[in-house]
Amino acid sequence: MDYAVIARAIHVAAVVVWIGGVAMATTVVLPLVRRQGRPLSERFALFESVERRFIWQARIATILVVLSGFYMVEHYDLWSRFSSAEFWWMDAMVGLWLIFTLLLFVGEPLIVHRWVSRQTAAGNESVLTILHGAHWVLLVASIITVMAAVAGSHGMSLIP
Repeated sequence: MDYAVIARAIHVAAVVVWIGGVAMATTVVLPLVRRQGRPLSERFALFESVERRFIWQARIATILVVLSGFYMVEHYDLWSRFSSAEFWWMDAMVGLWLIFTLLLFVGEPLIVHRWVSRQTAAGNESVLTILHGAHWVLLVASIITVMAAVAGSHGMSLIP
């Protein structure tokens, strides 16, 4: 049995769940929450309800991504790629993973959630705009990274 093939399948499936959730939150949930005619506290409660259902899926997905990614790098001895500009997309994958992992496990529960809760309690409507904007930045960075990783892993190089 080729465990590297299984690791790649797990890696891709976990990325699909993780980034797909970011896309859903960014393009569906946050616009819905922002446009409702309800009080801010009710809209934030709706967003929190959706987030609670997804956050552990995202956390587990990022854990599967790092475990499968590490396995593939070790199995194929790809460590040297991290020091080559041609394989910048591998650094981008690790960087994106690190940002999301820090957000999911540290930033969201300890900082973002509290800040958004305080802003919502104060009636600051711009909190949802800021949250939505941050999700767009993360989604665009994710899509660029995924596209670069797929193209790069199939031999395309943006660096001559």
